Amino acid sequence: MNHVVRILLVLAVGTAVLLAAGCPERRSISDIQANPGRYTNKDVTVVGVVKDSYGVSVPGTPIRGGIYKVDDGTGSIWVATENTVPAKGAEIGLTGTVGSGVSWSGKNYGLGIYEKDRRFRKR
Repeated sequence: MNHVVRILLVLAVGTAVLLAAGCPERRSISDIQANPGRYTNKDVTVVGVVKDSYGVSVPGTPIRGGIYKVDDGTGSIWVATENTVPAKGAEIGLTGTVGSGVSWSGKNYGLGIYEKDRRFRKR
């Protein structure tokens, strides 16, 4: 029996390590904005409150998406999504890829996150 418990313990620890390695680390928005080169094209997780949201949805078609601004208390950042946008005031956690906004004539006009996953805070 002791041998079985050890095997289960090793499997549980191994699974936890693999899951933790695959999850992006939670970052503050101010850290992302202060070090954009470090995070560009990398996945990050941020948690905050939706301050603004602008969505597009065409009834009868799969066309939807938009942008929304998230504030975590250290700063705010725009998030682009191919899903419906969350409502203003929603408390969310999101994971996505950091990318530059509009580039024109060699200048970058913004930093944002391209959403991959979103979770709402349960109340």
